[in-house]
Amino acid sequence: MSATLRLWIALAAIALSAQAFAQPAPKWPPAHAPAQAPAEADGANVDLAYGAYQRGQYLTALSEASKRAQQNDPAAMTLLGELYAQGLGVPRDDAKAADWYKLAAGKGDRNAMFALAMFNLEGRAGPKNPDEAAHWLSDAAKLGHPAAEYDLGLLYLQGQQFPRDDARAAELFRAAAAAGNPEAQYALATMYKDGRGVEKDLNKAMQYMGLASLAGNLDAMVEYAIAEFNGTGGVTKNEAGAAQLLLKAANRGNAIAQNRLARILMAGRGMPANAAEAIKWHIISKAEGASDPELDLFASQQPQNVRDTAKKEAQKWLSTAAPRS
Repeated sequence: MSATLRLWIALAAIALSAQAFAQPAPKWPPAHAPAQAPAEADGANVDLAYGAYQRGQYLTALSEASKRAQQNDPAAMTLLGELYAQGLGVPRDDAKAADWYKLAAGKGDRNAMFALAMFNLEGRAGPKNPDEAAHWLSDAAKLGHPAAEYDLGLLYLQGQQFPRDDARAAELFRAAAAAGNPEAQYALATMYKDGRGVEKDLNKAMQYMGLASLAGNLDAMVEYAIAEFNGTGGVTKNEAGAAQLLLKAANRGNAIAQNRLARILMAGRGMPANAAEAIKWHIISKAEGASDPELDLFASQQPQNVRDTAKKEAQKWLSTAAPRS
């Protein structure tokens, strides 16, 4: 199944989840919010709070943010919400986090609005409420929050909280893409590729695909590498560059990239032929659900020692591979 088709199936089938946008390491601004300029955090105490947060000094961050929150600083209120939401320096308390987020959102903080949308989607501090989440996403998007623009675009594609509107979704994806959101860049690339919500334009599709690929979007990396290998969609043909991009995507666990890399190593195009490595990646991609009879035949024709080496290396990779994204 193509990455494009997977995207549209996912957009039609999933209920938007806050966890889909979570990042592993705590940082400020929060993982679910885009970076903001320090100028938004007025005053030395808020700067101290942010610095303490980034260094993992959460008690200090709590103390300094509390001082500024008493002076009605919305950015400090959002930081306090994040500390309670993550349980950093204080016991996790979703109700307190939501209270701080609501105070900050009421003062126009777009990060707090987005956090409240995620809380409503996830059912934290109350029942799940997609309609309320859509309200907060809309408010945050109006203030230029890239992740909110992207998520709101998904809602317009799903046609549940809002009437389905592919053109409006594309407009929101374009705004988020311009702010550097790689998921929005990939979604917009796919819309240009399929002519949904925008006029079909393969060159624009590949331009956005390239941006998303550079930013590390896994599906975009694979699609752009394939276009680069074949020299299609206005992308300059570069088999060596495509092979390296597929190698990165393969190491991140993408079965399509693993299969394409195996074929490259079998044929010796873009990188030197290497039967053991080709079979290794074929074994790994098969474990991920990507079958390939031609590679099966190739593997069966190799000497036993080559097959044994490939199997050993594949098992090592599979045993150590963590969930990748």
